[in-house]
Amino acid sequence: SSPSLDSARTRVFVEIQQTAEFHLNQVVDLLKPHGISPAQYNVLRILRGAEPAGLPCSEIGHRMISRDPDITRLLDRLEKRELAARGRQGGDRRVITVRITATGLALLAALDEPVQQLHRQQFAGLAEEQLTQLIGLLQQTRQDQFTKI
Repeated sequence: SSPSLDSARTRVFVEIQQTAEFHLNQVVDLLKPHGISPAQYNVLRILRGAEPAGLPCSEIGHRMISRDPDITRLLDRLEKRELAARGRQGGDRRVITVRITATGLALLAALDEPVQQLHRQQFAGLAEEQLTQLIGLLQQTRQDQFTKI
């Protein structure tokens, strides 16, 4: 591996980190007036996609964008605000299933357009073809890691 290639890899890593932080801070600012964090928003979107069955707590943790080591506390906060509800369902009484509530669905519905508008602004400088290419490149960097393990 050449020094210039190593330097380029380091630069790409830093650029990805800076870009992610920049865009995430904008999402934080958008969600703040609604009293939820990006992690809570992520969980609510996961739960909306799992309707009507809901999901076990462990499955929510696996689907999250950023791993939260304390998923229980995150769910506690959502439940306290009546955005999500936990319960035991089905044959295995040991499994706790989490579902989004009507209040949680209403909050997401209110956020759908503002979040889409933010994403339009964040990526306004990229054409659809460029967005597709960027998605593919970013996915490829993650796939390469899985094939080497």
